Amino acid sequence: MVKTVIFDMDGVLVNSEPLHHEVSLVQFKNLNIEVTDDIFATFTGNSNKMIYQKLKDRFQLEQEISDLIASKNTLFIDAFDKKEDLHLMPGVKDLIIDLYKNGVQLIVASSSEMEIIDKVFERFDLNNYFTHKISGNDFPESKPNPAIFLKAASYSKAPIEECVIIEDSTNGIKAAKAAGIFCIGYKSEGVDSQDQSLADIIIYDFKDLNYERISVINS
Repeated sequence: MVKTVIFDMDGVLVNSEPLHHEVSLVQFKNLNIEVTDDIFATFTGNSNKMIYQKLKDRFQLEQEISDLIASKNTLFIDAFDKKEDLHLMPGVKDLIIDLYKNGVQLIVASSSEMEIIDKVFERFDLNNYFTHKISGNDFPESKPNPAIFLKAASYSKAPIEECVIIEDSTNGIKAAKAAGIFCIGYKSEGVDSQDQSLADIIIYDFKDLNYERISVINS
């Protein structure tokens, strides 16, 4: 029986991927580099530390990785605070409340920095529902490396066999499977750049999930 649900954040809890793309394009223009959509799609699920290492290597950037990340986060937070039409994914808040009311432990494991996670959780009033928030910035390697999900599972009140991960990105799903944890792939409308085929099941709407279905999903 599932006792813990581990959520990714960007693209699962909140529709923030387009905003990340938008501010990244501004930064790329400032850096005078051209990052194609195909290249950018491979970054989804990676930590900023890994993304900017790849960009630094590819484009021989002189800036320190920490400075590039700080610049990106400044752009993102400024845009995040101004963007009034940024919302949680449809139905995900109802699912969170349903799971919480039924005693399921909720953990977020996101590749974003903690300051970004905190921004999202404060804006959408999520802190009361989750026992732990984990940032991919705290690990040497990011998804598809399973370290972040293994860490999340270590905080679970139940064995790893009673954990489930909800992910949208190819890299995140690979990380979940590498961790040996049942993975629900979430494919939102209009997102075709990510491959969810490795997930144990795929959903297209959070209304398709509730406590009753999740609690027995990997039995």
